[in-house]
Amino acid sequence: MDAIAEHKIQYRRIGSIDIAVLAKNEAISIAVKAVRSRQPYIICFANAHTVNTAKHNKNFLSAINHALILNDGIGIEIASKWLYGQPFPDNLNGTDFTPELLDHLPSGTRVFLIGSPPGVAERAAQAIALQHRHIEIVGTQDGFFADEDEARLLTRVKASAADLVLVAMGHPRQEIWAAQNVDRLGVTVMCVGALLDFYAGTAQRAPLWLRRLRVEWAFRLFREPRRLARRYIIGNATFLAHVRTTKRHEGARRTGHPSNHVE
Repeated sequence: MDAIAEHKIQYRRIGSIDIAVLAKNEAISIAVKAVRSRQPYIICFANAHTVNTAKHNKNFLSAINHALILNDGIGIEIASKWLYGQPFPDNLNGTDFTPELLDHLPSGTRVFLIGSPPGVAERAAQAIALQHRHIEIVGTQDGFFADEDEARLLTRVKASAADLVLVAMGHPRQEIWAAQNVDRLGVTVMCVGALLDFYAGTAQRAPLWLRRLRVEWAFRLFREPRRLARRYIIGNATFLAHVRTTKRHEGARRTGHPSNHVE
């Protein structure tokens, strides 16, 4: 991570996660330097669901402790305004940020794709090759490999001389996997959620006008209510309630008044 040390990054703690305060161009510059340095580095994205998961999953929280965590979504934005009185400079959701990063990487950058159901990573590789012609996709692997196949996968990634590994296995699995293997891979690993599905066309993004309104989550909930209802309805309410409790607790602590807040 020496290539990143020169950047004096500020952070805002949301829940138990320290999220970098960066404009998009700053985040892209840091990510490009990380990839070019060919040093072990993890980049991931935090939304409300991430904060909720970290609160209850110690392995997940430990995994992201040393990652560069970028802000993703309206929930984190609301939390920042409540707790710090100001928004983040930009919304750095992984589905938009990662393609922009690929556009800024040097010609010939070698990328390995891991994740999604069988066949999806291969289709995503074709789409990435068309949309980012200066990038070389040097390998793919679906996200349903068995534990006994992991050593073989790591060998394949190392043999490919990849500069960047995109891991799309959903969290917390992708972040935990990245933390366990980033030193063995020796390069930047980015945790990108459903990105390969979007590239492959097996998942559909919300229309641009909904994305601009910052309600893409509602579109996903409408399309997959059974899978996402707990995450977005119960999860978002839980997240916002916890943030408000944190704000009251911090206010009481600053003014010297007692608080009923219990961690």
